[in-house]
Amino acid sequence: MSGFVSFVSSGPGDPELLTLKAVDRLSRADAVLFDDLSSGPILSHAREGADLVGVGKRAGRASPKQDHVSRLLVDYASTGARVVRLKSGDAGIFGRLEEETAALDAAGIGYEIIPGVPSACAAAAAAGIPLTRRLTARRVQFLTGADVTGGLPEANLAALADPLATTVVFMGKRTFPMLAAALIGAGLPAETPALLAEGVSTPAQRLWRGTLAGLAEEVQKAGDAPALILYGPLAGSDDA
Repeated sequence: MSGFVSFVSSGPGDPELLTLKAVDRLSRADAVLFDDLSSGPILSHAREGADLVGVGKRAGRASPKQDHVSRLLVDYASTGARVVRLKSGDAGIFGRLEEETAALDAAGIGYEIIPGVPSACAAAAAAGIPLTRRLTARRVQFLTGADVTGGLPEANLAALADPLATTVVFMGKRTFPMLAAALIGAGLPAETPALLAEGVSTPAQRLWRGTLAGLAEEVQKAGDAPALILYGPLAGSDDA
């Protein structure tokens, strides 16, 4: 008899931002396959005796291949286990969720998806800003700053250079200088407000506020802590 997989979104890292449903599934799981950013105190909610398996992917580090992670999910669930696949932020935002659900579909294994606090929302909250504002920031757009090779992905520059949008760049520290140059070339002012949010909601949290051009220089000095980049009319203000 097949088991069941719960894709649990752990939020940005603060265990107090877990949903009640997330805590419930962790407390009853036989196995937890977790991302790097979902480890630490969040795993204290896992059932005692559960298998805890790190399967996180981090840029520049040796990481499990996606096929291996999907196979682990199938193998654990095929034993009848209750499995939690713990993903940082919200599992549906740049979390490779669909690749793993497709493997479960192919194996005939049931699953559920439990949403969580997106790291973009947590970063804005930490900075004391909204993501939208009437008239001046009517749209929010999410972008990954790294393609499968780690380089800057192709993107709609006209949309990304929209001065009336809040843009959030995930996994973009390495490529942001190239992106910033392209945005400025597309007409977005170099003085557009920008925010770098590292270690959001954790003791290592650091916020840097400045401009698009200034952030392109700042990221080259930053460490390897996980980070989000926000730019747009609201990103540089803490009194929005």
